[in-house]
This record gives sequence, C-alpha cells and structure tokens, in this order.
Amino acid sequence: MAAIPVPRFDVFYRHAELSRLLADYAAACPGLVRLESIGKSHEGRDIWLVALTNADTGADRDKPAFWVDGNIHAAELTASTACLYWLHQLVTGYEAGDEKIRQLLDTRAVYLCPRLNPDGAELALADRPRHIRSSTRPYPYAEEPVDGLTIEDVDGDGRILYMRVPDPHGPWKKHADEPRLMVAREPGEFGGEYYRLIPEGTLKHFDGVRISANRDVEGLDLNRNFPAFWRQEFEQIGAGPYPASEPEVRAMVDFLVRHPNVGAAVSFHTHSGVILRPMGTQSDDDMTPEDLWIYKRLSDLGARLTGYPAISTFHDFKYHPKEVITGTQDWVYEHLGALFWTVEIWAPNKEAGIADYKWIEWYRDHPAEDDLKLLKWSDEQCGGQAHVDWYPFRHPQLGMVELGGWDRMNYWRNPPPALREREAARFPAWLTQLALSLPKLELLRAEVRALGPDTWRVRLAVGNAGYLPSNISKRAIERKTVRGTVFQIHLPPECTLISGRERIEGPHLDGHAPRQSLQAFLPQREITADRAVVEWVVQGPRGAAIGLVACADRAGTVRTEVTLD
Repeated sequence: MAAIPVPRFDVFYRHAELSRLLADYAAACPGLVRLESIGKSHEGRDIWLVALTNADTGADRDKPAFWVDGNIHAAELTASTACLYWLHQLVTGYEAGDEKIRQLLDTRAVYLCPRLNPDGAELALADRPRHIRSSTRPYPYAEEPVDGLTIEDVDGDGRILYMRVPDPHGPWKKHADEPRLMVAREPGEFGGEYYRLIPEGTLKHFDGVRISANRDVEGLDLNRNFPAFWRQEFEQIGAGPYPASEPEVRAMVDFLVRHPNVGAAVSFHTHSGVILRPMGTQSDDDMTPEDLWIYKRLSDLGARLTGYPAISTFHDFKYHPKEVITGTQDWVYEHLGALFWTVEIWAPNKEAGIADYKWIEWYRDHPAEDDLKLLKWSDEQCGGQAHVDWYPFRHPQLGMVELGGWDRMNYWRNPPPALREREAARFPAWLTQLALSLPKLELLRAEVRALGPDTWRVRLAVGNAGYLPSNISKRAIERKTVRGTVFQIHLPPECTLISGRERIEGPHLDGHAPRQSLQAFLPQREITADRAVVEWVVQGPRGAAIGLVACADRAGTVRTEVTLD
C-alpha cells in the first residue's frame, strides 16, 4: 500500500496537481477512500469526488452520508483547501485510531468535492490571472467587449490591483496622516487633491473622458444556477438560462438526487468569517419551527467549535436589504429537506483587530480607522503585500498612472499563505460532529417464533441510534422527499408469505435529540419514537433461511437473516 500523501496547505493546487493528490489518497487507502469523477466541467475537466467510509463495514450507499464541497466560485480557493484539510484529517485520524473518526467512517460516509468549479479555479491560478465569478463559459453573450475597461493584470505581476489617477472630480483622496491609504472625499469638500480609483485593466476605444468597467464575458454565477428559487437574469445575475443548465451544478444535483442517503451538507466559500444557515428567501418566523430549532442548535455548535459566528442568511447576510440570495443551501434544504450550511472562510477585517462589524454592511461603509488597522496589519503581518504601496506604471491607454492598493485575491478573498492552514483547521471538529449527528439505523432484534409445525412468526425491530431523526427535517416530509423506514422480507422458493406484505413502509424514526427540556409543561408521549417493529407470518420448512432488510433513506440500511427454527 502506498504512503498517505502529505499535502501543503499554504499553496493552491492547480487541477493536474489536485488530481494527482486525490488519486494518491485513494491509492494509499483503498479500503477507506474511493475517487470518482461525478462529471466534466465546461472545459472538460473532471469534477472529482472523494467518498470516504470503511468498506469493510458496508458500502457508502448503505450508510447515512454527509456532503462537503468547495470552490464553486473561481477565486475562492481556500474553500478547496478546507476540503483537503478535512480529507487529510479523516484519513490520518482513522489510521491513527482516532475514536470519533473511526466511529464516523465505520458507521457513515463522507462525500467530499474539493473543487466544484475546476475551470474557474484554473483561471484564477493562471500566470496572468483573471478573477471571474464562476464558470469560464461565456454568458449571456459570447462576444468580446468592443469598448470599456476589461479588468485584468496589466503589468504581469500576477496581481490585479487598482489604478490611481489624479482627477479634480475624483471621489477619493489620500488619508491626511497616511498618504498610502485612500479614503472617501467628504460631502461638500473641495479644493484638495483628489483621485479616481480604477480597477487594474485595459481599455478599448477610450475617448479620453468616460470609463466603464465591462462585466466579465464569463458572466455565470454557478451558485445561482440551482433549481430552488431559480430566477432569470433580470432578477438574479449569473443564474444561467435555466436551472442546473451548467455541467458543474448538474453534476452535484445529479449526484445528490442519486444518493438520498445524504442528510446534511456544508459548502465552503470565502470570505467574511461566518457560518450561514437557511433560509435565504424567508425569515425565521416563516420557517418550519422544528427545523429552525435544530438549525440553531447545530449552528451554535459550529460557532463554539470554529470561532465563526453563525447567522441567518435572510436576516444577516443580504447583499442588498431589498434583495434575497438563493443558491445551494436553498436547493438542498428547501427541495431535498437535508440540512445545509454555507461557510464563508476568512475575515481580514477581524484579523486586523476590527471586532465590532456587520458582515455585509461593513463593506458598504466603515470608518477610516478600520482601514488604518488593516494597513497596519498588512505592514506587520503580511510584509506590506495585502496593501501594495503605489508605484508608477505607464498604462497603454491612460499614460502614467500608479498601481497599488488592496490585493483582494491573495489577502481578501483568501488568507495569506501562512494563515491558510490555520483557517482550514477550524472546521474538522464541527464537520465530524455534524456527520456523527446523522441518523443511523441499527438492528435491535430479529426473531422467529413457531406458530405451528410449518408456520412461523418472523419479527424485525430496528432503531435510530443517531441524534437526528431518520427524515432529517420536517421540510423533507413536507416535500415528500423521504419515505419512512421500509421493511422487506426475502423468502426462498419453499416458503410462502401468509400474513404481511413483502415490502412495508413504516414510520420515520426520531433520533436522540431532545424535543424539550425536562422542565417542559407537558411530558413527551412517544417515549420510543426512535424504534419500529414489523411482523410477518411465514409458512415453510424448518431450517429455511429468510432474508430481512430495513432501509431508511437517510439513516442507512440493515440486513440480516433468520432461520426458521
């Protein structure tokens, strides 16, 4: 068996390197790790999925499963790192005998998709990168712009910064005490030295007066292409021509639909340093209360274990107060009824000591004192590279300008190299506990009792050993996306079923998550709602073997055999 690879977490892997690394894990641990391609990207790259479970204790499809993905957005590369980090922790922890990890992979399955959008990531990692939102497919039109500003690296240093141009009408000025820092011009202010800040890029047909930045030709946002609450371009930019039109999204959608054992999921993004929970389109008051309660409980657990605050997407994370955001979490929870969280990795403002800030609102407006803290952080912790000092550059259309300012790709969208592993290390404990909270169907009893010389009562009892109910959420029942526990009896040719049906749909099974405290007004009536029993009456000869199966979509499958005796 090959040695377990030792990845680097301070670098971002390009597709070929990532493919080799994942293949090395599969080769090193063939009974624990399986690698498969769940589809091809727009440009034909494999979308890799790593399935982790102990094959000796059953196939992944027969176990409750947990899904984690990352890097659906092109430049959000730390999302991929977080997936790789947990993969490495699971593999090495299992080999080292870690009790929780062994329990997880012996009884459940983990599906890891480290890079859902390989084309966009490859462009972000190119020698002369471009930072598009998602896929590289031209959308909504394939034409290149005929005029305007195309944002790109113009001086070939691998960064996309800002261009600073003196302009008496400009909205920016140098900070009075720190001339490297640009701050907003005050209302009614005049008579000073002002500047226009322009994203680094090249211009076509510049008339010497007007500049407008072109949207990327690749205008898709894959996270807006999921089926739930899909809206056309005029309502939601980048949504694509129809739901799941893009191969990357369709690969994930098809996989999850084919794997009803997935009961919970996490999607890694960057940045803001928060854990987002559903819903995206409705307030907490409109959510199914039982689902909201469990979401809050598990989200608070995430906040304790990761150090990231857990917040509502609808209430706390809107790009605009009059608009709603929809994406993966709405489809996985709203359509499928599985639990889902989005994690926005990394908060540079928090890193700089800015403690009291609201996530999206801060980016709209904040005091200059915050920028001074960030500049100090850049100087002292990032070697002056998070905020690049302004330097002269002869622009092919604008003439002499200065390049500099915030390096958003390497210090805002993603942590600097030295901090990437630290950020990724926040999540394994929470992810592992979430996965261990999934329902788990277990055999309680399988027995045979003689009713006559060749007549027998066969009885099968199962229970849910997990924290969550077998249906995961009330939403799943409302949407009819899960069945109750299904029991089947398999008879040999010499036996006949006298009473009962070959396939019986039983109830959903509670988990051991308490519905209420011990001080509640009314006691819980269903004391053993985590258990179910079915009976059959069979006619057949002594010694015949009867196969019994119980299956709950999200709690796994139990198989056993009894002998008529």
